[in-house]
Amino acid sequence: MDTPFVRLDRVSMRYGGPEGTLALQGTDMRVAKGEFVAVVGPSGCGKSTLMRLVTGLWPATAGRVTVDGNAVDKPLSNAGMAFQNPTLLPWRSILENVMLPLEVVEPHRRQLRRERGRYEAEARELLELVGLKGFEAKMPYQLSGGMQQRASLCRALIHRPELLMLDEPFGALDIFTREDLWAVLQDVWLARKPTVILVTHDLREAAFLSDRVLVMSARPGRIIAERVVEFPRTRTLETTYEPGFTALVHELRDHIAAARKGEEVALAV
Repeated sequence: MDTPFVRLDRVSMRYGGPEGTLALQGTDMRVAKGEFVAVVGPSGCGKSTLMRLVTGLWPATAGRVTVDGNAVDKPLSNAGMAFQNPTLLPWRSILENVMLPLEVVEPHRRQLRRERGRYEAEARELLELVGLKGFEAKMPYQLSGGMQQRASLCRALIHRPELLMLDEPFGALDIFTREDLWAVLQDVWLARKPTVILVTHDLREAAFLSDRVLVMSARPGRIIAERVVEFPRTRTLETTYEPGFTALVHELRDHIAAARKGEEVALAV
């Protein structure tokens, strides 16, 4: 791998002081620029903690976190985030929700007033890319959960972040909507190529979307294995029925089952 865009070196995180819960311990991670990486592991292994450390929302207890060669010691301005719940502001239209980061993140905040037309055009372009053309003036309550999550993804991308962090973004949706949004997210990534770190419990989702899957141990979490995903792009739902895809999902499931028991089994790279 070339110089990593995201790098964790022996990172640990403990909550609640010296006697508190050790969520991560000695965690190492490397993610290349433009790579799509999925992180999976047992419940409570520290996947979401990992996200917060990378984006600077929380400081690490020990170790070093760097993004684009710079130590992370405050919230990143070049990161976009989307979570399980879309958390759209109910009093703003979909277009206004998508444009919200532009009111906060520099240098867009300074430029927004004089270049609003350009920014609004970009927001409409993103909404069209995810299948929401014509819904710009709608309010969040007028959209389904899946449509709201599409708008949330646009909001995470509107300021053209170099790093996109996704924490179970489709976990609250039904399987059919989730599968639709896998294709949407893949299209967005192929069009813009941000560096993506996806935390998910869904092993099919991890295998479908990512270039590489990282497997975490049980708490205290650390990366114990990785698996390169070799299926060519663009992937379709038919890909998920291929024998090799099914074998990969079973391989990941077996590894996580072993991790829950405190065992480590080597994964082929």
